[in-house]
Amino acid sequence: MSKETLKLPSDQDISGRNLGDEELSQLREVIQSGVLNSTKGTKVSAFEKAFAGLHGIKHCTALSSGSAAVHAALVALDPEPLSEIITTPITDMGAITPIIYQGCVPVFADVDPFSYNVTAATIEKRITSKTRAILVTHLFGNPCEMGPIMKLAKDKGIPVIEDCAQAFLAEVQGQKVGTIGDIGAFSMQQGKHITTGEGGIVITENDGYARRMRLFVNKAWGYGDPQPDHYFLALNYRLTELQGAVALAQLSKLGWVVRQRQAAAKRMDGHLSGVRGIRVPQPPKNSTHVYWKYCVDVDKETLGFDVAELAGALKNFGIASAPRYIQKPAFRCQVLKDAVTFGKSHYPFNEKHLALGRDEDWWRREYPGSYQALSRVLVLPWNEFYTAEHVDFIAAKIKQCIADLSLVKAK
Repeated sequence: MSKETLKLPSDQDISGRNLGDEELSQLREVIQSGVLNSTKGTKVSAFEKAFAGLHGIKHCTALSSGSAAVHAALVALDPEPLSEIITTPITDMGAITPIIYQGCVPVFADVDPFSYNVTAATIEKRITSKTRAILVTHLFGNPCEMGPIMKLAKDKGIPVIEDCAQAFLAEVQGQKVGTIGDIGAFSMQQGKHITTGEGGIVITENDGYARRMRLFVNKAWGYGDPQPDHYFLALNYRLTELQGAVALAQLSKLGWVVRQRQAAAKRMDGHLSGVRGIRVPQPPKNSTHVYWKYCVDVDKETLGFDVAELAGALKNFGIASAPRYIQKPAFRCQVLKDAVTFGKSHYPFNEKHLALGRDEDWWRREYPGSYQALSRVLVLPWNEFYTAEHVDFIAAKIKQCIADLSLVKAK
């Protein structure tokens, strides 16, 4: 077997991050002003105005992380303790723990095993009289089928939060994600389409939601009010001016970043679409995928080996893919399975939840799509600096590894 390798750009360092003179220029202005706090500065507010304008929406607040963005979105809805929030089991834990911090219970909808996203049908199955919100995640940059989801939500009178952390500028029927539901939440963590190292954004058309979110980011202190006070329980989730400066420069590059990722993905589709046992990403009809990562479905039954074996073979060529993504559904992680929350209380989970947590067979029966998805998904590294050479190299090595593994299994 040839051990030819090619150094791939990485979003974990400058080789795969579009950072340069524009960010340095914005940062210099902040440093020279001596104002690093966003309550007195101009960069964060300028970024918020620009991001809102890009999405054609009234309100935008930048904050310290994608997790903080989800938390602020939940606070905007002001659910009562022990309310249920429907969400996906295939997501970062930072999109789930804010639900618990608000004293609410995450209720998981299954996912489609090929899009990795929740659907209207799987959401509807989990709606109860206690449901107060639906939190959908556009995983890997592939948008959920929002038409049926929004119809269901409107029929039931349930607000929708869109987690767009991995889906900047993705569209559904010409409408940008984050503007379809009631609130959109984004992340600017190191590996996202734009980055400030850590950072988040929330957007909404709703004036009341917007005010609660801006207050929540600022310890609920009414900046600019005639007689300000701390109006409700809240945290300090502010973004600094230094991060705002980087965000402002990054935003000017976002369109290019997305186009580059899409062009590379289209080339990869051409290489892999006809490969036996491999299924390439498929966005919903009239939707656009923005490829936070490029994921393929690996069919063990067809190939005779599983996704982990393919990933191991690719590693020999310097391709550091992630088989099975988060390895197991979120509800099987210890914090949720054992309800390790506040002291020994297990709050907000009750005995019924804890009983389910001990029954692996129940979860597998109820969430077949989630288990299938995670058993077969191969997450390939991806960023805007991938050239035709990089894409061709990865595709060739996938084909070579499949051929070599098939020969080994046939012996």
